[in-house]
Amino acid sequence: MVYYASYVRFLERARTEWLRAQGVGQQALRDGEDLVLVIRGMTLDFHKPARLDDELQASVVLVERRPASLLIEQEISRGGQVLVRAQVRVACLVASSFRPRPLPEWLAVENP
Repeated sequence: MVYYASYVRFLERARTEWLRAQGVGQQALRDGEDLVLVIRGMTLDFHKPARLDDELQASVVLVERRPASLLIEQEISRGGQVLVRAQVRVACLVASSFRPRPLPEWLAVENP
């Protein structure tokens, strides 16, 4: 069976690729904008286990955009069957001080 903490890595990769598909690279945000997107909170609901060599899909759906944060819902599924559901609050911070800051206007993330 897949170790429970591995799902967090799968979800992180899906969010990173979701941002990258929209032209937003996290290192570029840090270098160019002195901005980082960090996880403020995460709720996981485990429904069924995955097994080694299962082909898994991870989804990312933006459900709310606040001035300084995003609320994202994610699922990890196998063959259309949901294995894990997650709700993730992503906060926007100044990279050099880790203080909250508003999301830049140009960062208009959307659902793919």
